[in-house]
Amino acid sequence: MAKITRKPAPRKAAVPKKTAKAAAAKPKPAKKSLKAAKPNSIKPWTPAEVREVFSRFRKANPEPKGELEHLNPFTLLVAVVLSAQATDAGVNKATRELFKIADTPQKMLDLGEERLRDYIKTIGLYRTKARNVIALSAKLLADFGGEVPRTRAEVESLPGAGRKTANVVLNMAFGEHTMAVDTHVFRVGNRTGLAPGKTPLEVELGLEKVIPAEFMLHAHHWLILHGRYTCLARKPRCEVCLINDLCRWPEKTV
Repeated sequence: MAKITRKPAPRKAAVPKKTAKAAAAKPKPAKKSLKAAKPNSIKPWTPAEVREVFSRFRKANPEPKGELEHLNPFTLLVAVVLSAQATDAGVNKATRELFKIADTPQKMLDLGEERLRDYIKTIGLYRTKARNVIALSAKLLADFGGEVPRTRAEVESLPGAGRKTANVVLNMAFGEHTMAVDTHVFRVGNRTGLAPGKTPLEVELGLEKVIPAEFMLHAHHWLILHGRYTCLARKPRCEVCLINDLCRWPEKTV
């Protein structure tokens, strides 16, 4: 009987590992550009609309006041430095007794850091803040004759004082047309579309650009109060908002 021989089946060519993975992997869709993913559909405010908004704020509250209690420019400066990451109410509770005995840089230095800490220990970061208040008091005496300076750069040179602190002090103590951007102003500027920005500085400059000069003295107070009591972070009270018909926020509830 004839012997049957079978030819071995031809081996398949080995696929390189990288090629195999590439063949198995599903092609990824091209990434959309940031502009395509998040189109900027917010219509800019017109000058007439901005004027209308601040006219309403002025009519409702002609003379808005900051809520930090103070006696003079120095105590205002101290209060603003203490208010970082703290509420105005909490700062006021601590400073009412403090300012009775230390309302000047010299008196603050005489009080001393240790005793100062006892007055402000209910405020967050009180140890660091006490150190800054003593240091800025010493610098005011050494470099500015014990007086709060009247330029942004000079105020910012003081320990514990940044741009927002300088803007608050210059506005409230000296009537300068500055725009202090805290969390409330930052939220209102972005949410309403009045002055959108990724940083406080962008919002600050945007607001200064669009707000008419006649409103600038009180503008940051109106915006702070609006953010604190109406345009709340989690549950904005759109139903009682003075500017809900002009606001550009797509999620407003009215």
